[in-house]
Amino acid sequence: MGESSSSVSVDMERISFGGQEHRVLTRHGPLSVVVYGDMEKPPLVTYPDVALNQMSCFQGLFFCPEADSLLLYNFCVYHINPPGHELGAAPISSDEPVLSLDQLADQVADVLDFFGLDYVMCLGVMAGAYVLTLFASKYRECVQGLILVSPLCKAPSWKEWLYNKVMSNFLYFYGMCGLIKEWLIQRYFSKEVRGSWQDPESDIVQACRSLLDERQSSNVWRFLQSINDRCDLTEALAKLQCKMLIFVGEYSPFHADALYMAAKVGGRGALVEVSYLYEIFLLMISDLLVKLMELCYKMLSFQVQACGSLVTEEQPLAMLVPMEYFFARYGLYRASQRNCSPRSPLSPSCISPELLSPESMGVKLKPIKTRISLEV
Repeated sequence: MGESSSSVSVDMERISFGGQEHRVLTRHGPLSVVVYGDMEKPPLVTYPDVALNQMSCFQGLFFCPEADSLLLYNFCVYHINPPGHELGAAPISSDEPVLSLDQLADQVADVLDFFGLDYVMCLGVMAGAYVLTLFASKYRECVQGLILVSPLCKAPSWKEWLYNKVMSNFLYFYGMCGLIKEWLIQRYFSKEVRGSWQDPESDIVQACRSLLDERQSSNVWRFLQSINDRCDLTEALAKLQCKMLIFVGEYSPFHADALYMAAKVGGRGALVEVSYLYEIFLLMISDLLVKLMELCYKMLSFQVQACGSLVTEEQPLAMLVPMEYFFARYGLYRASQRNCSPRSPLSPSCISPELLSPESMGVKLKPIKTRISLEV
């Protein structure tokens, strides 16, 4: 990460929806980074999916009242936008080469260098999850934990590769046309919120369509080209030293990738079998389970019921309780005096048992096997 010492920042005073936008010059070109919160707090770095930015990918999660006391109270958030995806971005010159995913991961390292961040928590969505996982494998000493939403981790199948190529051509020649927007909406959301001839689109889908109109199609094309040339991360997963928390929407096109990733990261050690993750989840109320979690889990995986890939927008509340426990394991969770939400089992308030059912939190928990080695 020493190579990025030439990073500089401009446009320091631009305010973006309550956050301060910094223009960071990395070794592979400029990036927009929007910072929310007190920079003395622990850093949380985010990276969105193709054609999204900090508003269209993370607004639902970060701006809901329950999340305010969890995320903005405990962290300073650094939203990294992919090149040319920030609000008001100009088209990237056609003379500039398309960046590889390795180069995008190096840009994340340059951002950390610029802000003087040594050790960060990461939150990535789909293509952004791939970039941050690759970053974590290359800069292992810098990543404390990974929270991944509908992550990609394998090379694209021939079907996905060909489909992306067709969409790339449409983007290149026709821009952000109706076909491209419809393809992206299907990539992000489930049928439940996309609507039908009987039911109108939900507000979040309509808002996303509006924000897609603001994207520079040539810049989206570049990111799509990069992600379509991705390599299999299976070997990189073996190098990871950090803990992981994975969310995946039940109807996500990347559901299989997420399950594959969970299996590759979670299958280490030997011989303690847990029949249902939900039984473990209920036991987490006790201090005993928190200690057991440190022994048992390299990774937790949650499938969010009736949801597409973009869990952060479609069902953000389903992410909060697992994230609280994940942060608590690192000593990064402090209960806020403003937190009056009954969703938090870590809050001192009394909790009705029905609030802990998976249905109430929009979480579908699958049977898993977890193995650990125990020395007597």
